[in-house]
Amino acid sequence: MPKMKTNAGAKKRFKVTGTGKLVHRQAGKSHLNEHKSSRRTRRLMVDDVLQPADARRVRRMLGI
Repeated sequence: MPKMKTNAGAKKRFKVTGTGKLVHRQAGKSHLNEHKSSRRTRRLMVDDVLQPADARRVRRMLGI
């Protein structure tokens, strides 16, 4: 049986922490930031932990 391929898109978007949690970049920070408040853009800078239901799917994509 051939090796399972890692999803290249998922590889770029998700990172595994030391404890095994998956983190992702928050949406809404890439453009049109001028009208967003500084407080909002600062809050969006921080990586967020992936929800368990999504984490299961992403783990399969990453081959973990």
